[in-house]
Amino acid sequence: MSDAERNPLEEAEDGETEMKEEEYPDYSEEEENVPQESEADLVPWRDSQEEKEAGDEEEEGQLEEEEEEGQLEEEEGGRQLEEEEEEGQLEEEEEGEGQLEEEEGQLEEEEGGETEEKAGAALDEVVARFQEELTEEPQEITMSMISLQGRPPTDSQSIMSENSPTTRKESEHSLQGGSSSTLSSSYDYDLEMTSSEEKLVTSLQKKTAQMPAEEPGQERVSEPVKGERRRDKRVSYFDMRKEKEAEPKARPRTDSLVSISSKDILFQKDDQAKVYPLTMTWKFGWNSSLPVYYIRDEKQRVLLYASAHTAVIYNVFKNDQHHLMGHPNVISCMCVSEDRRWIATADKGPNCLLIIWDSFTGIPVHTIFDSCPEGDGIRAIAITRDAKYLATISDAEIQKVCIWRWTLAAETPACTLDLPKEYGFQNYLIFNPTNNKELVSNSKIQAIYYLWYEEREMLIHSAPLLTEKTFNKHVGKFSQSIFHLNLTQVLSATLEGKLVVWDVYRPPLSASASPALPYMKPCKLVHLQKEGITVLTTVDSYIVTGDVKGNIKFYDCTLSIIYWFSNFKLSSIRTLSFSKTPATPPTEKSNYPSDCTLKGDLFVVRNFIIGTSDAIVYHLKADETKLEKLLIEPKEAICAIACHPYQPLITIGSFCGMIKVWDYRKKRYLFSRVFEKGLGIQSLTYNPEGDLLGAGFTEGTVYILDAMSLENGIPEPFKYSRTSVTHISFSHNSQYMATADANFTVAVYIVKVRNSQRVWEYLARLRSHRQSIRSLLFGVHLDSNEPRLLSLGRDRLLIEYNLLQSYKNHLEVLDIHQTDQGNYPTCMIWYPPLTKELFLLISNSGYKVKLFNSTTKMCRKTLLGPVYGSPMEQIQVLPVKTAIELQRRYLVFINRDKVGLQILPIDGNPHKTCAIVCHPNGTAGMALSHNGHYIFTAGGQDLSVVQWEVNLSALEAAVSLGGEDLIPFYGLVSGGREGKFYRELEDYFYYSQLRSQGIDTMEARKVSEHICLSEVPFVMRAIGFYPSEEKIDDMFNEIKFSEYVDTGEVIDKINLPDFLKVYLNHRPPFGNTMSAIQESFDILGYTNSEGKKVIRREDFLKLLLTKGEHMTEEELSDCFATLLGLNPEGWKSEPAASSLKGPEVRLEEELPDEITAEIFVTDILGLSIAPGFAQDAEVSEGPRDV
Repeated sequence: MSDAERNPLEEAEDGETEMKEEEYPDYSEEEENVPQESEADLVPWRDSQEEKEAGDEEEEGQLEEEEEEGQLEEEEGGRQLEEEEEEGQLEEEEEGEGQLEEEEGQLEEEEGGETEEKAGAALDEVVARFQEELTEEPQEITMSMISLQGRPPTDSQSIMSENSPTTRKESEHSLQGGSSSTLSSSYDYDLEMTSSEEKLVTSLQKKTAQMPAEEPGQERVSEPVKGERRRDKRVSYFDMRKEKEAEPKARPRTDSLVSISSKDILFQKDDQAKVYPLTMTWKFGWNSSLPVYYIRDEKQRVLLYASAHTAVIYNVFKNDQHHLMGHPNVISCMCVSEDRRWIATADKGPNCLLIIWDSFTGIPVHTIFDSCPEGDGIRAIAITRDAKYLATISDAEIQKVCIWRWTLAAETPACTLDLPKEYGFQNYLIFNPTNNKELVSNSKIQAIYYLWYEEREMLIHSAPLLTEKTFNKHVGKFSQSIFHLNLTQVLSATLEGKLVVWDVYRPPLSASASPALPYMKPCKLVHLQKEGITVLTTVDSYIVTGDVKGNIKFYDCTLSIIYWFSNFKLSSIRTLSFSKTPATPPTEKSNYPSDCTLKGDLFVVRNFIIGTSDAIVYHLKADETKLEKLLIEPKEAICAIACHPYQPLITIGSFCGMIKVWDYRKKRYLFSRVFEKGLGIQSLTYNPEGDLLGAGFTEGTVYILDAMSLENGIPEPFKYSRTSVTHISFSHNSQYMATADANFTVAVYIVKVRNSQRVWEYLARLRSHRQSIRSLLFGVHLDSNEPRLLSLGRDRLLIEYNLLQSYKNHLEVLDIHQTDQGNYPTCMIWYPPLTKELFLLISNSGYKVKLFNSTTKMCRKTLLGPVYGSPMEQIQVLPVKTAIELQRRYLVFINRDKVGLQILPIDGNPHKTCAIVCHPNGTAGMALSHNGHYIFTAGGQDLSVVQWEVNLSALEAAVSLGGEDLIPFYGLVSGGREGKFYRELEDYFYYSQLRSQGIDTMEARKVSEHICLSEVPFVMRAIGFYPSEEKIDDMFNEIKFSEYVDTGEVIDKINLPDFLKVYLNHRPPFGNTMSAIQESFDILGYTNSEGKKVIRREDFLKLLLTKGEHMTEEELSDCFATLLGLNPEGWKSEPAASSLKGPEVRLEEELPDEITAEIFVTDILGLSIAPGFAQDAEVSEGPRDV
């Protein structure tokens, strides 16, 4: 078996077992001292483990004998020695010297002739059983392995789940498509089952043959006094038992899905139940800057490529995908082993990961969490031919080269090397195919040769300076480098079409303290071709290049041209990947072309995959010289997606001007249209009937297209904007179409009947907002069927337009309403009719969701929305088709990088929502299928669209587990229901009842469960929430009119449970932070001589009197008197104190001349800042007196 075919996890390079014994120091002793399972139930040991000394094998053999005879059982307390004497068998395997003859002799001396006869009979029975099982056991083992192959991974397959120190991290790294059989130990990767079975049989035969006789040279313990040895044995036996009981029990050894899989099982039918609310089912698009790999080419054609933060294994013939999910950031580099079994992927960004996958099962076999502690990520990666080692180059300013022994489950690199900045950013890395210790990398300006001295844990490098003076010719920028087929040279390709040949000097190994160092030096510069070389690789006996003109050329080891493909007219070649299956030998039916040598031999080469810069992937079958397109994807950002209103169609628009239509149910590409250069698609929307598709472009053009052919639906496109068209919306009757652009302008188009034909005409446009428009929404008037149009801007304005009163070039505004004070709105939809009142739902940047009456625009309710790192940016209501589904509605949202679900009605319950990362670098758009079964998200610059399957039952299950009534809300306050905060809230609540009746009253107290509405602000402030006057009005309206629609009554009181919900829904989700306060000072203040942002005392007082919610001088004086402790206790808080006259407050003396954010928080407001102050630190707001 060749190195490429061997399992890299079976054996280390030095022949020893890959897993370090230091991590498991007591395993061998435990196996000798405790009963073992039968060999049929164990994973066969690897070669290096089966080559142990004869003494160890015989000890294990004795364990097998005693277990087969039922004389050893795993018991919690251990078996007492007296029971063993009664049975006539003494267990002495824990000291490695329990010979049966010696035991029989001891039994004769101590127990007489009867015991000797029993022992002899037992020995005969053991020998007979071994001889019988020698013929049966291999078959049983084979059957057990076969039976495990078809099973899904289970927890029992994670052998290292309780023993490996890396398992904790891997378990924290949850994967939606992953499995509990993720392994960290190389014990479980034995794929050569047949050889293991044969060795097992041979081992048993040796043990049976040697069993009656005493092993020569085996150490024996002397027995000075009769019976003393037995006492010593008893003590040792129980000591070992106690130690075993004190240690955690390891799970029984079972075969992992990785170790038993000898073929691809990825695309077998999966009948497992969906347990996640959102499951990725398809990935549209791929990252054309990364390579595409040809990993299967026998009876199936399977590709591997990266799409955003997911690696996709795509089966072309089955039209099926398997997703390798787990990276928190966009994948930056990837590589595969020579046999295509092992895949390594890495990413760049916070908490970056390096993951090695098994391509047969899709299981992540090892994850390196701290590959780049600085958080910069990996820029280049390579794997050895036998897949034993990985090499990475970081993306930091000071790049670091690391070599990893990943088969040892190592968490730290075997060696590292920091590269100087002068070498440029190394972006390509490769191992020598025949020597695991040699590597070469290059940046655009520097090629580097590395030699790894594994014994010394050193990585030596050579980076010769290459200038135009070296060859007196212009070299150009490097693209890729490889080791020459002659193994003594390195080749580096340039974008000038040239090839730099480097000679490599490898000094002989020396034991001296300062051996000669390896190096490479430039040998010659070969002008290979005119076109710039973008890809350089080798296959069989050829050196292969791909260039910027789409040509693919094959050279022999002397750099003589053998053949080239230039008639396909491809764009720039980005990647070439050859099949692992050797080329088919030529026959009479073969159609191999002739090479360009004088002999004109047939040019025989493997089939290969071509990836080009325009995001197209081709397959070339060399036998027929046939080029087939496999993937045609957008090559620029994808921001526009739309679903057909009643057919399973998804339309995807890209900045490159391409519109593609897919059948998302069959995963089949249907048709597309590519617009002229410069026309990038920014927005797409179907009309309600589904016959028209509105398209907004990046340069301001608006097209109305036929939905089924993508042909123009209007004679000429509309061109009334100079900036990108960000929103398109159709009215419910398709009579109006509205657009919004990046210049804060709303334009309206209307259908007119001309010559008995419906034609679209421009109506009017208006620059109605001061900041970006976040939503553009059509609705229906309640008293008529006429459409209504609303727009929502980042300037906090909700504007409704009067379409009936608008005319040519004049767009009438009906009303303008401000939605918020500090936070800005992010999106808007019509709230589904779950109540008698019709609402507009508006989400803002403070993670709040507000419900506005659709007619009066009054804020009727403020609720805590989903909190997943960033506020919601787009929201839609999940469509339903049946009346039963109308009783339970769901909201779909996207924020900066996630997609999620929210159960309606929203009430602030955190368990009624879920989210999952969909695009780490930002989500650009969202669309829903017409039946509500699928959600689609677009990733913008990551060039991908993800299809998510919705499983609402999983979300409902999570809600039920979260508890009912107030139980979910108690978890949102510090300490929960029994914590200090809630107890103080109860105290304030009951104290407010006393206040409302008068503190000094002598009348009988009225016990109640409610407080009056006027007490709500005081209790809110007492527990550390300081709402503005507008927020207080919103709370009053929310409480007063909560039952008005149903009963017609106005509520003027509130109980404690309802008060808790109001408090949790209105308070800031993260409390008051110093960053928010500092931001205000940055805007209002100036920089003083010390470089701090400050506000002058006079400006500070003037701002309080004139800006925002104005304060009177009396209110201002009263507030500062209370804050500075100048008022009597309870000033103006208690009704009894309202007649007191406050002292004159001289603010000039009490306030400093310059006020910073820290002074304002600590000295004026009296709040505390947590130690280790940072800009995002939370300001501590303890409960205060009313």
